[in-house]
Amino acid sequence: MQPLRYLPRPVPDALAGLVDLAVDLRWSWSHCADALWRCVDAELWDATGDPWLILESVSQNRLDELAADPRFLRDLAEQVASRENQLKQQTWFDSLPDAGDLGTVAYFSMEYGLSEALPIYSGGLGVLAGDHLKTASDLGVPLVGVGLLYQQGYFRQTLDAQGEQLELFPYNNPSMLPVLPLRDTAGGWLRIDLELPGRTLRLRGWEARIGRVRLYLLDSNDLLNTPGDRGITSELYGGGPELRLQQELVLGVGGWRLLEALGIAPDLCHLNEGHAALAVLERARSFMNRTQRGFRAALSATRAGNLFTTHTPVAAGFDRFAPDLIARYLGSYAQSLGLSRPELLALGRADPKDATEPFNMAYLAVRGSGAVNGVSRLHGVVSRRIFEPLFPRWPTGEVPIGHVTNGVHVPSWDSAAADDLWTKACGKGRWLGALEAHEDAVRALTDEALWRFRTTERQSLVDAVRARQERQLATSGQVSVAVPEPLDPDILTLGFARRFAAYKRPDLLLRDPARLLRLITDPRRPVQLVIAGKAHPQDQVGRQMIRRWSDFACRPELRGRVVFLADYDLAMAADLVQGVDLWINTPRRPWEASGTSGMKLLVNGGLNLSELDGWWAEAWSPDVGWALGDGREHGDDPAWDEAEASGLCALLEQEVIPSFYDRDASGVPTSWVARMRESMARLTPRFSSNRMVREYTELYYLPAAAAQRRRCAALGRLGAEIAAWQRRLAEGWPSLRLAERSSSRSGSELRFAVEVCLDDLPATAIRLELYAEPLKDGDTPQRIPMERLGPLPGPVQGFLYAATVDTDRPPEHFTARVVPFHAEASVPLEAPWILWQG
Repeated sequence: MQPLRYLPRPVPDALAGLVDLAVDLRWSWSHCADALWRCVDAELWDATGDPWLILESVSQNRLDELAADPRFLRDLAEQVASRENQLKQQTWFDSLPDAGDLGTVAYFSMEYGLSEALPIYSGGLGVLAGDHLKTASDLGVPLVGVGLLYQQGYFRQTLDAQGEQLELFPYNNPSMLPVLPLRDTAGGWLRIDLELPGRTLRLRGWEARIGRVRLYLLDSNDLLNTPGDRGITSELYGGGPELRLQQELVLGVGGWRLLEALGIAPDLCHLNEGHAALAVLERARSFMNRTQRGFRAALSATRAGNLFTTHTPVAAGFDRFAPDLIARYLGSYAQSLGLSRPELLALGRADPKDATEPFNMAYLAVRGSGAVNGVSRLHGVVSRRIFEPLFPRWPTGEVPIGHVTNGVHVPSWDSAAADDLWTKACGKGRWLGALEAHEDAVRALTDEALWRFRTTERQSLVDAVRARQERQLATSGQVSVAVPEPLDPDILTLGFARRFAAYKRPDLLLRDPARLLRLITDPRRPVQLVIAGKAHPQDQVGRQMIRRWSDFACRPELRGRVVFLADYDLAMAADLVQGVDLWINTPRRPWEASGTSGMKLLVNGGLNLSELDGWWAEAWSPDVGWALGDGREHGDDPAWDEAEASGLCALLEQEVIPSFYDRDASGVPTSWVARMRESMARLTPRFSSNRMVREYTELYYLPAAAAQRRRCAALGRLGAEIAAWQRRLAEGWPSLRLAERSSSRSGSELRFAVEVCLDDLPATAIRLELYAEPLKDGDTPQRIPMERLGPLPGPVQGFLYAATVDTDRPPEHFTARVVPFHAEASVPLEAPWILWQG
């Protein structure tokens, strides 16, 4: 399958390479061709920085002029050749000894934040997905993305004269977006059919190019669909539960069918959140059709190749749907799987017998995946608590949720000045492979060089804010209002930008407005503040927070010191993270699963002051930034919020501001620069998506692909074997009995013997263990396998198990337990049963 070339009018043959450059979103982080696009149309380039929009908008006369310009054609040929050479270069993935063992990774996400030129993102989840795809391209990981092409995307924001948020929903005209329609084998537009109650939904396929990676998108805006169905992909996170379920059907079921129509058979399906959980069912259904296996065997065969990444820090954040709604939309689909409706609903419930329990997409994703991970070390701990209901009686620490801490695509977020600094220190290909040498290279930079760099960054932010204020004023229609006073490039600049939601506490600095006012207007050590962010249209609390900040920023004494920038997007985020000196983040712990905004400052020399939550809980030390909170959970306690608000101001007054303004004889704040250096050197590589994608590849993608191939071989023979093992466990577990246990000590050794009655279960299907809780926090529990010695006399199948432990702990610290065992299965993820003695 090849994408159609899609332009509203012809391009001269000599400029064909310009189309290839424009449609490849690699331009969003590789700026080699910027001068070329400025030559095409300088005004449009300065206004948008969007090559595809320029190519779609520029006049035919201008294209004809360029096609006859030898110098432009020479520059174009150089850029086309450079792009082709870079895409052919050996990559990090190519150098792996087992690279050939991984075919394709299909990455499913409800949103992608690749560029403001493709507005199909809302916030952190989408930006993370976009950075994942960009990094896969850089590293050569064989990955394709699957998502939705929204007619409106997420809303655009403006503020009225009273500071109230207004939502705008401009139409995304596909011809003005860097996407290409896909065609089928007959040369027509590739379409996917999806069965909905009483009708068939027709979905159109699109392709976006991101270097070596392709992102495949579906939309329902087909004239053959009903008006209501055309709006299924109208906006991101809009509408009610029914629209959300429809979108998740399109993403999961439609997305898998799109891959099949394109001839792509992924080894691994990576679910970025539970929105795409239905893909695990469609993958199993497809395997059933190919092999004639039943659903349980097909799911067992394919789930090893599914990875579920959860970003949700609270159980209430999961997508849950009423049983009647699931039955209406998936009742017929259940029949195609050979399942009854109750059996299908059970896959998304903690208690399969509770007919009133909603269907939880995250539960389905867990039950359909071979591995599950959170997005920071702390979030892994939190996620194990959240998913405990699926693994009753298992210790929380053994709930099978790992973690890969998020990272950011550094080339997308570094400024021109940062790129120059890092290139001189670490080389041009520094984010394309191993990162171990970067730390020492950055530590070698002088105080003077780092401070000049930071001063340049701050001036760039001041200029960018000024330009944005002028544009916002021009588009507001308030021609009689003067442009606000500019920021000062020599003042300590604080910033934060985020979704305005109660748990993120974006108003924490405003709890004591008088104290904040004194801090900002201090004549000796002044501070300036740049703020941005959106509230969900239905979130009245978030909207009120925006109004409060807007009111505060409008106070006469704060002119030129506090700015609220409307319509936060990727371009604005880049300006902020490149220019602010200090990024402030104040979520309630542990409700920030990871957070990545503060990571984007690292390469640009900015410092972080953040709650000890998400990524900062594992990144912080006193020599790289500042921490808020005590590292414990306090819920939404108003008294604790007030205490942290006071603590935040105290940190600024007593540590942050003095560090910035205490200068040596050369005018350099040495203690501030020391933190800059350590933060840049130590944290930038560690919290880059380079490290993140390499971890996913080595820890999950490669092992999962190998496991999936083993299970699917011979028409899924191993998958069927594991499914039969699961069935026997489910049937036989209630009859299991742990009988007598004895223990004796000889010196430092404890000898345990335990009698087990297995009834109809084969002894090979289980394992007996001794379990002991850790003596200290942070230690791992002891799990000691017991040896099966021989059968017990009597009619019931019983065995004696024994183990010897070298320990000074008393025998009552150890408890015998029975757990499922299969050499090729993941326990307890695929077999959640457990039996404890006593």
